[in-house]
Amino acid sequence: MSASMYIVVEGEDPGYDIFVNGHALARNEDALEKLAARIGVKPLLEFFSADQNSMALLLEEGAGDPEWAKTLPPPQWFSPEDGLVSICALAAYLKSEPTTLGSETGEVIEELAEYERVLEKTATKNLRWQLAVSWR
Repeated sequence: MSASMYIVVEGEDPGYDIFVNGHALARNEDALEKLAARIGVKPLLEFFSADQNSMALLLEEGAGDPEWAKTLPPPQWFSPEDGLVSICALAAYLKSEPTTLGSETGEVIEELAEYERVLEKTATKNLRWQLAVSWR
């Protein structure tokens, strides 16, 4: 079962493509969280917010507990600028230390670049975002 971390933008249709891959980021989430702490930026999972839709999907996929899902806080939305600080810092570090994640580093840098592109568009439209996780 492979997980993917993806971006959800507030509103129905932001008017641009928000697709990001996010598989390598999900695989390396633990290492990236430690790296974020080391370089002094927010880890990506701090931008995670489970909305009712993504929880419904998880429950359909057999993950998660229906009782627990009812106690979720309302979805939180984050400023794209805050996300860009973490994403750009992580990408810059990985480019300067390409052995950090072994053979995965290149793929993670590519996915961070996709995130950066989407969040820059999100910022220009004054929208907010959250990180979601899918286990498909």
